[in-house]
Amino acid sequence: MKWRGIGIKWGCTEYSLAVVGLVTIAVTVLVIMNTENIDNILKLRAVEGPRDNDMTTDAPVLVDLTLVESAAVEGAVCLDGTLPGYHLDRGFGSGSNSWLIHLEGGGWCNNLMSCAMRKKTHLGSSLYMERQIIFSGILSNKPSENPDFYNWNRVKVRYCDGASYFGDMEDEIQEYNIYFRGQRIWQAIMHDLLVKGMDKADQGLLSGCSAGGLASFLHCDNFKELFSRHAKVKCLGDAGLFMDMKDISGAYHIRSFYNEVVTTQGIVNRLPKSCTSRMDPTWCFFPQYFLPYIQTPVFVLNPAYDSWQIQNILAPSVADPHGHWQKCKLNIKECTPSQLATLQDLRTQMLNALQVFNGSRSGGMFINSCFTHCQTEMQVTWFSPGSPRLNNKTIAEAVGDWYFDRKVTREIDCPYPCDSSCHNLDFEA
Repeated sequence: MKWRGIGIKWGCTEYSLAVVGLVTIAVTVLVIMNTENIDNILKLRAVEGPRDNDMTTDAPVLVDLTLVESAAVEGAVCLDGTLPGYHLDRGFGSGSNSWLIHLEGGGWCNNLMSCAMRKKTHLGSSLYMERQIIFSGILSNKPSENPDFYNWNRVKVRYCDGASYFGDMEDEIQEYNIYFRGQRIWQAIMHDLLVKGMDKADQGLLSGCSAGGLASFLHCDNFKELFSRHAKVKCLGDAGLFMDMKDISGAYHIRSFYNEVVTTQGIVNRLPKSCTSRMDPTWCFFPQYFLPYIQTPVFVLNPAYDSWQIQNILAPSVADPHGHWQKCKLNIKECTPSQLATLQDLRTQMLNALQVFNGSRSGGMFINSCFTHCQTEMQVTWFSPGSPRLNNKTIAEAVGDWYFDRKVTREIDCPYPCDSSCHNLDFEA
């Protein structure tokens, strides 16, 4: 699995260009992910033959986009004012009253210019969203690909607000014709799903990838409140543990960026009061600071050498003007011994942030030593013969054990390069 990537600059005056680059990458990766998922599924079918226990055909699952027509009345609109949407594949059998909500990711926009550019993409407007997408990995409807959640009602919520479904500004920004309504989008889509049967759910799981993983943490307790007090409800964040840390130049560029997101999109009053009463509100957009205040059980899935964080938080181009980190950022095998030592420090900081789970039976984690980003949406990393494993357990099995209380699940990998099961990304190829 090899993806091509480009460097992204993160200086305060360069963030607008950074977001455009991120959106471009997101579109490219989406296409590659879909293509690779189809190839992987077909290859596995050819080797394994037909499965009697699969409830659907062997073809990849294509799920239609649903636009929330009632959202306009509440002003719950994407950056450009279009309706928000989601893809729903109905559950069946024993999973008919269980719901898995997966939040799409795709970075953030931090100022009016970057948000104005973003609204012309699928991450800011439903006009550009695919009308059908493939459901694989945690969204698959096959027990051989998604053993614990295959027959649940599975939903992928599309991301079009640029602030992890959390923006909350009343007025339209008329100069750019943009809206910051992520919180209203969240509420409108949840209401739509409740009407469609989620109100009767006895089990619920909120998950998300990247910026969607951050959103699954931010919205976790509110998600729990949507269900009856007898329902089992938990949250999973995939590659959403974005670290507040210095880059290689010693500056906190990601903190400055998040401050602009929080300020521009009116997020301050939406952040957990239990956190903002103790520290700067911007810090409370970082999971490491607000995770201790989440009451609902949470599972943290993150690579210790998160490729996105290495490229954009640890070693952004603005902190590496001479490009000494360029090869390392694109392929971890190209890192020098001193660069690897810096990456090991990233891992240490991440593990320190997760000490909140020490002594907790409800919290779970799977921290593998891979150079990658999201791992729930790809079949090859979620659950397949070649999936990453810790203690001989795939990510799907670890999440299932945690959700259904089969085992206490806190899997932490040994430091790179010990794990041969990783699907490390190669952005040079």
